[in-house]
Amino acid sequence: MQVTQTKAEGLSHSYDIVVPMSELDERLDAKIAEVQPQVTLKGFRPGKVPAGHIKRMFGKSMMGEIVEGTMSEASEKALNDNNIKPAGQPHFHMENEAEDVIAGKADLAFHMHVDIMPTFIPADPAKLTIERPVAKVSDEEVEKSLSNLAESQKSYEDKGTKSKAVDGDAVIIDFVGRIDGEAFEGGAAEDAQVVIGAGQFIPGFEQQLTGVKAGDEKVLKVKFPADYQSEALAGKDAEFETSVKTVKKPVDTVIDDEFAKKLGMDNLEALREAIVKSLESEHKAQSRNRAKRRLLDALDAEHDFDLPPNMVEAEFSVIWEQVEADVKAGNVDEEDKDKSEDELKSEYRAIAMRRVRLGLVLAEIGQEANITVAAEELARAVNAEAMRYPGQEKQIAEYFQKNPEAQARLRAPIFEEKVVDYILELATVTDVEVSRDELYADDDAPGAAPKKKPAAKKKTAAKKATAKKAPAAKKVPAKKAASKKPAAKKAPAKKATPKKPTAKKPATKK
Repeated sequence: MQVTQTKAEGLSHSYDIVVPMSELDERLDAKIAEVQPQVTLKGFRPGKVPAGHIKRMFGKSMMGEIVEGTMSEASEKALNDNNIKPAGQPHFHMENEAEDVIAGKADLAFHMHVDIMPTFIPADPAKLTIERPVAKVSDEEVEKSLSNLAESQKSYEDKGTKSKAVDGDAVIIDFVGRIDGEAFEGGAAEDAQVVIGAGQFIPGFEQQLTGVKAGDEKVLKVKFPADYQSEALAGKDAEFETSVKTVKKPVDTVIDDEFAKKLGMDNLEALREAIVKSLESEHKAQSRNRAKRRLLDALDAEHDFDLPPNMVEAEFSVIWEQVEADVKAGNVDEEDKDKSEDELKSEYRAIAMRRVRLGLVLAEIGQEANITVAAEELARAVNAEAMRYPGQEKQIAEYFQKNPEAQARLRAPIFEEKVVDYILELATVTDVEVSRDELYADDDAPGAAPKKKPAAKKKTAAKKATAKKAPAAKKVPAKKAASKKPAAKKAPAKKATPKKPTAKKPATKK
């Protein structure tokens, strides 16, 4: 076996590896000798099949396994002999035809390219200084939450058969949707409640019910949004034959002890206390997110080292794929609309580099601190991911159990959060009181890059890659994801086919 280094530029290394035909043939003979005692073939006594016959019968398949194992062994030897810590899997290119190598007509000669991990000294967490914004829960927030609760618990009463529906009324209807005269799956419902002006159905649907009264028949003409969840319906014109059964008006909810009891509380004061605790928990989580953002900014400022090219390219590909999807859906930031593709790629590549750099820094700090992800922590993450696929929990859990790579994608964000908490414990963290609006300001989202840097402008690319839910029942008219209305329950649904979930991206996504 001959290993020759052909390139050593920065973090990119290449090697030419040659294993002579004679060595491969020796390995094949050794393999045949190893299995010969166990071989049983018709016409021969067990364990007495001649080596030459075994070679004629199974030589090619055995040689294929030998070639694969030899390539793995040779690449590992090249890495170990040169003290290389690879940044990802090596890339191989065969110099000779695989068929010729397996047939014993050519040497096993291949080219191996590998990116190596950069060597750097991570910043000392104890020397970092972080400001953590905090906000107190105001009486105004509590009252607003109470009002929102009352709004969500709003009830409706019958207006009578002659009263017309107005904005804010609830209209109980049966409907059948058709495209080009043909009914489509999920496009029908009975006793669906539509609140006019709530914005829970596709644009134009609710508004056309204004003025209807019990007993009316009306055809609603709408157009499905271009980015509608069902590709079969997206952008299509549709008509809904609608029968109005009842028109109801909203009844104001009185916020008192009785209202609190309906929500499972002893009285209104107990409900207020529960709301305060909930808001305090939300504020605390957001404060931690903001502190994390500033911690990542500080780490980014503290480190400047070469990055593995393939790692950056892989991260950029993930980001750019999302950008292209957003562009296709018409979801582009105003500031980006007039930029060329080259300008956008340059900015998003800067984001990819930041994410890779921070991922490497967090990984190094975590390794030095012996931070690990316990089995029970991973199990909780798998369970949480499975719960995102109602009705398919067992299949999703089994997918992760059998797929180490998928487990690694779940483990990475857990590891990252543990490293961040570790650093925050050691760093000098000063609480700075701010308003609620300042605490939740969009331009300081966790993991985003600081303002006035290329990455700061990219809200799209700053998104984490979260698992896509398995296809839900097609609900028509379309409802917002968070809304659950009678129509959705009544509409027929096709059982979703389990999809392989894509877990959250690893620590390099910051």
